[in-house]
Amino acid sequence: MFRTLEASDPALTPPGLRFVTVKSAALGQRADLLIFVPSQAAARQDMPLVLLLHGVYGSHWAWAFKGGAHLTAQRLIDAGEIPPLVLAMPSDGLWGDGSGYVPHAGQDFERWIVDEVPAAAREACSACSAASPLFIAGLSMGGFGALRLAGRYPQRFVAAAGLSSATEAAQLDPLMAENRAGWAAAPAETSVIAALRQARAPLPALHFVCGREDPFLGANRRLHDELQAVGIAHRYAEHEGGHDWAFWTRHLEGTLRFFASTLPAGSATP
Repeated sequence: MFRTLEASDPALTPPGLRFVTVKSAALGQRADLLIFVPSQAAARQDMPLVLLLHGVYGSHWAWAFKGGAHLTAQRLIDAGEIPPLVLAMPSDGLWGDGSGYVPHAGQDFERWIVDEVPAAAREACSACSAASPLFIAGLSMGGFGALRLAGRYPQRFVAAAGLSSATEAAQLDPLMAENRAGWAAAPAETSVIAALRQARAPLPALHFVCGREDPFLGANRRLHDELQAVGIAHRYAEHEGGHDWAFWTRHLEGTLRFFASTLPAGSATP
């Protein structure tokens, strides 16, 4: 899929982490992702693959080096609480303060995530394949991306999760120096509930959480109410905490356990 793919030397990076840069056709430029491969990956195949999307201002390194996502995953795997899985942590494409993970005029940040990031992970990690169960989660803008893409591509994902999610693209406006001129503007590109309601296949399992001190709490409560009103199955929970890495790090554990609970039978075997 890629004209070029550069990967870091495992001898020079923290255990299990691989920095990858590819030439993205969807973006028309190079793009970065960070991959975590647990120590149990040897001799395994078709390992579950989890996409973790960052928020505004962030990039591919944020989930690992602000949230310790790889450490959380390895600890849960070592304890037998989740099966071995691979994390793919891409940049959003680095447009302005945040791309929203949606198509723009001239660049398709949605296709970068849905098509190219899993392909890059498969090329960089032999334990993953086209048969690997695929999951998607994100925080803040990344939660908007994860939940919306679950509605846009329900057949691709086993499950999706959002942490402190924005639920409408307009909620990102106060956070960004740029405006959204040139962003796709159809309802399914600007609204989580619209994308989920317009899904053309059964939806993946859905889970989202929000802190009681989070500025997006009201938006998450409305999303929960709207999903209930239209009969879309989901899990929603509120916890103490705000819009910060302490909350996201803590609740990544529950997200990974949720994903593990939805795995098809037999998919976690060597």
